[in-house]
Amino acid sequence: MAVFVALGAFLMTLAGGWTAQRVTDRRHLVLGLAGGLMLGVVGLDLLPEALEAAGEEVFGVPEALLLFVAGFLLAHLVERLLAARRAAHGADEHGQRSPQVGLTAAAAMVGHSAMDGVAIGAAFQVGGGMGTAVAMAVIAHDFADGFNTYTLTSLYGNARRRAIAMLVADAVAPVAGAASTLLFSIPEGALGAYLGLFGGVLLYLAAAEILPEAHHEHPARSTLLCTVAGVAFIWLVVGVAE
Repeated sequence: MAVFVALGAFLMTLAGGWTAQRVTDRRHLVLGLAGGLMLGVVGLDLLPEALEAAGEEVFGVPEALLLFVAGFLLAHLVERLLAARRAAHGADEHGQRSPQVGLTAAAAMVGHSAMDGVAIGAAFQVGGGMGTAVAMAVIAHDFADGFNTYTLTSLYGNARRRAIAMLVADAVAPVAGAASTLLFSIPEGALGAYLGLFGGVLLYLAAAEILPEAHHEHPARSTLLCTVAGVAFIWLVVGVAE
């Protein structure tokens, strides 16, 4: 049952990526919306879940928040190292983005989608009602996951075929994650730690990369409205799921 329900997440992820691909003539709006979706996912979905699952304090600070900051710094460090590598090979740090950053970010999205599938499977082990509620939440926000996966991969200069390949991997991931729960389950604390770390990575990408790029050439009010709409959409999804 969990695997069958995860197929809904598969289709919703593909729908999100297809939408991102079709609106390339409004790239600034796509990026503005993607930034809002990522900000909403981090602040309204990932962090609350991470704090609930891994709320133990380490030297006065919740473990999930420490890992959130670590994820942010890790993303920044990886990007700086790749930028230094490009500069050493004669590339313009400010004029050329590293495709590896996009692929790494998309791979992180794939990993997150796999964990979504694990969450569906684990919830169905608890009971049918819990499984249905979690599945609805995952399916609803997987549209944003597919949208962001395609956008992140293509934003950093990767070819369209790579962006589509990462999108397909992101769509398959929740099905594989749900199937894996037939063999094992992830401790709640470890899941919370992962969500905190992943949230920090996503926030860095949204705040330092996606949103500045969206407003770089088109500092329009419509771009800002798309960002707000992305956050509002995630808020609606979280509210309905609760």
